[in-house]
Amino acid sequence: MREYLKFYIDGAWVDPATPATLDVINPATEAVAGVISMGSAADVDAAVAAARKAFPSYSRTSVAERIELLGAVAAEYQKRYADIAAAITEEMGAPGWLAMQAQAALGIGHISTGIEVLKNYKFEELRGTTLIAKEPIGVCGFITPWNWPINQIACKVVPALATGCTMVLKPSEVAPFSAILWAEVLHAAGVPAGVFNLINGDGPTVGAALSAHPGVDMMSFTGSTRAGIEVAKNAAPTVKRVHQELGGKSPNIVLDDADLEAAVSGGVKAVMMNSGQSCNAPTRMLVPAAKMDAAAAIAKATAEGHTVGDPNGNAAMGPVVSETQWHKIQGLIQKGIEEGATLVTGGPGRPEGLETGYYVKPTVFANVTNDMTIAREEIFGPVLAMLPYEGEDAAIEIANDTVYGLAGYVQGEPEHARQVARQIRAGQVNINGAGFDLMAPFGGYKQSGNGREWGDHAFGDFLETKAIIGWGAAEAAE
Repeated sequence: MREYLKFYIDGAWVDPATPATLDVINPATEAVAGVISMGSAADVDAAVAAARKAFPSYSRTSVAERIELLGAVAAEYQKRYADIAAAITEEMGAPGWLAMQAQAALGIGHISTGIEVLKNYKFEELRGTTLIAKEPIGVCGFITPWNWPINQIACKVVPALATGCTMVLKPSEVAPFSAILWAEVLHAAGVPAGVFNLINGDGPTVGAALSAHPGVDMMSFTGSTRAGIEVAKNAAPTVKRVHQELGGKSPNIVLDDADLEAAVSGGVKAVMMNSGQSCNAPTRMLVPAAKMDAAAAIAKATAEGHTVGDPNGNAAMGPVVSETQWHKIQGLIQKGIEEGATLVTGGPGRPEGLETGYYVKPTVFANVTNDMTIAREEIFGPVLAMLPYEGEDAAIEIANDTVYGLAGYVQGEPEHARQVARQIRAGQVNINGAGFDLMAPFGGYKQSGNGREWGDHAFGDFLETKAIIGWGAAEAAE
């Protein structure tokens, strides 16, 4: 069993100010997998003080020095790659193949991308006689979730390191193991003391203290819209910058000229990946009304071919993260039945033969209307809602009829799909199942948040803009 009772503050592993612990549950076995300490406002004070002390020197490091440091982080991460993947499987239930090929892979992906962006990023620009300088914003507070734990840590920490910021991270207390390993990687890589600090704890205690702290210059939060609103409220009195990557209820428009088999089966697989626990999952599939029966049959076959089981085995899908999440998902599945959606496959309860573990049946509903609860709320589980539409304009209207705007998906003839993609109100739109692009900005419209992560766009949230007027006056006068 893992035991992580110390926090990483000012370059050392230290005891919490007040002893308090939390058991971490393995969602596949429902057994205690480890224990962590839970922090307090006093721990936040210590971590922020360390970050503020480190900022003056670290913010003045050169681009070359930061590139070298990130290279060392990449080398240490590769040494711990398998350990990180195993921790992710244990803490949140991602199947081993997914943890290795995607979850842990995104960590090194963000580090490598950050290095490449940093090599060419323009921190200064002379406009006439005025110098426009982009400078590190200061001490950053990070609150990250459990669903893609290393991805969401790396896509905040890497650009912060690259731009010269210092930081305090509060990872999810539900899935904290990989974050501890991440801290060990940064320590081994030689990240200067105080530049990166880690405190475990819950949102109402550590998260609130971090968000409200006057020594924190910006907050970056990934999680639910409800929690993101609380972060913004707590941050408001100190007028700090707040970046939010929040919930989603992403539409997947299957156009009439799409390959129905490929579009529907691909859409189902995208929803079921990571047990449906992805904020950008294409959970609302819009299909032409005349093709609903055919599309539902394809979805049924695809979902029923999706194996569920031990994440250390060969299953396509593991458990959801916790008992709380399991009950929430079950309630929403039942709500879909009660509100009159057609249950195509799956439904309430655990899959047959899986009495232990927080396993959910891959579930598909057809003939869903956009006013149903399962079309409005983020389920965060392996549940697909299929909505019929009459005409392309109606499909676009339905797609945009949501408080969210994180992602969208369009399947169809390429030029046709491009035209429709332009009309989707979302921060990222995927055409015909395109793969990851680590340089593509990621973030949402509306209640899916503000700001952008990934690639060169990620740097902006960590920089202030300074205009030095008259910088070039002497040269101009000569």
